Amino acid sequence: MKFPHNSNRLEAFSDGVFAFAATLMVVSLDLNQSFMTLSTKGSSLITIGVSFFVLAALWVVHYNYFKRSGYVDNWIITFNTVLLFVILYYVFPMKSLIRTWMGQEEINMQGLADLFQWYSLGFMLIFLCYALMYYRAYRKTRSLSNSIVLYFYARHFSIYVFVGLISIALSTLKIGITYGLPGFIYVLLRPFCYAHSQWFEKKFKTPEL
Repeated sequence: MKFPHNSNRLEAFSDGVFAFAATLMVVSLDLNQSFMTLSTKGSSLITIGVSFFVLAALWVVHYNYFKRSGYVDNWIITFNTVLLFVILYYVFPMKSLIRTWMGQEEINMQGLADLFQWYSLGFMLIFLCYALMYYRAYRKTRSLSNSIVLYFYARHFSIYVFVGLISIALSTLKIGITYGLPGFIYVLLRPFCYAHSQWFEKKFKTPEL
């Protein structure tokens, strides 16, 4: 007998993993130190703060998938499990990259290139999972209006994957490492996504998504 999947349990498990990832961000901060000692580590608090809000943004994307679709099957569970695993991994290169930008960590050119590669790989895999989840839900939905929305977001997050691949290529070839080009390349997301949304609205005659 085939039982229907329960999205509530999957969401609860996912929220627990996000909470654990947030915990990993602060394990390096000793809260038993005096206030004066902590006040001298303002840069560490900034690093944790930036990392936390990036994690929160990823959680919002995850939340919105279940709000827009709520569709769950074995493939969605698989993509979601891979997503959560990558997010746990993503915490560490993200913190190191922020520390490097703030001058908290000494790093040579090769190390910086490797760090960009790992960061971009995590970024690409995260949004690949989101894109695949949306595409799977799009293929399975029977509502025409909802399927168009799901198809839009499957394509939308594919753009994130594409830009992540560009960043990986730049860091692998060591192009613009000194100036942080593999990181600044992510500013392309805004014009690419805007152009895609304009094209999609004209093609499918949809209201603003």
